[in-house]
Amino acid sequence: MTDAATVHSHHESSPWPFVVGLGVLLTAIALLTTFAWGMPNVGIVMGGGVLALMAIGLAGWAREFFQHDEEQGLGPVAVVAFIVSEIIIFGTVFVAFWLSRIENFAEWGSFIPEGLEIGFALWLSIILWASSLTIVLSEKAFEKGDRSKAMIWLVATFALGSLFVVLHMNEWMHLAGEGFVPGANTYANGFYALTGVHTSHVIVGLFIHLILLYVVAFGLMTENRTTLYKGAALYWHFVDIMWLLVAANAYIIGGTP
Repeated sequence: MTDAATVHSHHESSPWPFVVGLGVLLTAIALLTTFAWGMPNVGIVMGGGVLALMAIGLAGWAREFFQHDEEQGLGPVAVVAFIVSEIIIFGTVFVAFWLSRIENFAEWGSFIPEGLEIGFALWLSIILWASSLTIVLSEKAFEKGDRSKAMIWLVATFALGSLFVVLHMNEWMHLAGEGFVPGANTYANGFYALTGVHTSHVIVGLFIHLILLYVVAFGLMTENRTTLYKGAALYWHFVDIMWLLVAANAYIIGGTP
C-alpha cells in the first residue's frame, strides 16, 4: 500500500508531462504563426525551440520513468486501445474520401494531376516494409542482450522512416507545382487528407523511435522491461499497414479516372 502511494505521489509531482504538453501547445502556435499570421521566420524559429522543448520533455519523462517507476502491466492494453482510436480516425478519412469519389465520379478524371505516379507509391511502400523488418530485428537483438546491434537496427528504422517523409513531402511539392493543392478540387482534398494524416503518424513514430534510442543508448531499459520497445514496434507496424490502405485509395482508387 505504501509503495503504491509513493508511486502515485511521484506521478502527481512530475514536471515532464507539463513540459511536453507545453510543447504541443506551442507547436500549434508556431504553425499558426507560420501559415495563418504571415510570420514564417518567427514561426520557424519558434518551431526550432518547440522541437528542443519536446526533446527535453520526452527525454526527461523517459529517464524518470525508467529510473524510478515500475511497469504496471497495462502497457500492451494501452497500446492496443490507442491503435483502435487511430483506426477510427483513419476510418473517418477513408469514408469521406469514398463518398467524395462516388459523388464526383463523372468529372473525377479531370481532377487527376499528370505528375501522380503509382510507381512512386510502390517505392514508398518498399521503404516502409523495410523499416518494419528493421524494427523487428532491433527488438529481437535487444531481447537477446545485444544492445549495440539493437541500436544499429533502430537507427536504420529511423533513417528509413525519415526517408519516407522526405520523399513524400518532395512529391507534395512537385504536385503543388502543377496546381494540385488542397482546395484545388475534391480529389486534392482527399489525397492530402489521407497522405497528410498518415505522414503525421509516421512523424509521431519517428519521435517514439528517438525516445527508444535514447533509453537504449543510455542503458535505461533492461531486457525485462520491453513494453516501450513492443509498443513502438506495434505502432510502427500499424503505420505500415495503414500506408497500404492509404496508397491503395489515394493512388489507385483516386488516381484511376
